Amino acid sequence: MCSKAHSAELGEFLKVCRAQLSPRTVGLPESGAPRRVPGLRREEVAQLAGISADRYARLEQGRAPVSTSVLATLVRVLRLDDDQRDHLFALAARGECAPRRRPAQKVQGQLRRLLDELTATPALVLGRHMDILAWNALAAALLTDFERVPEKRRNYARLVFTDPGFRELYLDWRTVARSCVAQLRVEAAKCPGDPALTGLVGELSVADADFRRWWAGRQVPGLRVGTERLRHPVAGDLTLDWDSLICSADPAQQLVVMTAESGTPSHDGLGFLASWTASPYQRARDGTA
Repeated sequence: MCSKAHSAELGEFLKVCRAQLSPRTVGLPESGAPRRVPGLRREEVAQLAGISADRYARLEQGRAPVSTSVLATLVRVLRLDDDQRDHLFALAARGECAPRRRPAQKVQGQLRRLLDELTATPALVLGRHMDILAWNALAAALLTDFERVPEKRRNYARLVFTDPGFRELYLDWRTVARSCVAQLRVEAAKCPGDPALTGLVGELSVADADFRRWWAGRQVPGLRVGTERLRHPVAGDLTLDWDSLICSADPAQQLVVMTAESGTPSHDGLGFLASWTASPYQRARDGTA
């Protein structure tokens, strides 16, 4: 059962959310006296939510069930955005989730075939915890030679935080890195007892101070699409839009594709990189030898 772990995560998330609000922002009078805690006190959140201070305290301590109506009220009181709201409800869903190691994922066949067809678009398949399950040649040329990364170490978040090459590649590394933290936080809400995820979080917390701080912050920004700026040693500066497509056969796998608007220098740069990485046979067949 993951209910205890979910409750602990729920309580910590609520603490972080109320710490980011001041009495003035929610319309409460400020006495001017020093406050022992940042943001709102438990009693103030309880007052705004129309529940007893004791009940709210037990909620943060993981000792009380929470109804949908109370959750909806807390969304309003704590001024959560849509992603934070979804995260809150996911944490409150006390489903079964055995804290055991699950079988290693293998990329779905249809995703593998699709990757092989995407010769002009960098693409990779991410599994649980952002494990890298598969990639195409252009993704390897753009990001790193994944073949040289030991299979058990092929994890996108791990590379972002521990590979110096990724820090140099991404011009907005902090944005990319925080998105990785947010994605792992979403997965932790689904199954906080997963030992593989716990191990990865522990490893990155030790390895990187930024990860440690952002993980403790429990921020949950949107992660559906985005734009990344890269400085590639061969293709030059690139601005790429990325999107992720969930696999119907296995929702724990997603195809991530990166594209550039036609007619832009970034689009031309991807085209050059694709021709640069093509095999001699392919270059001759396409007339680019």
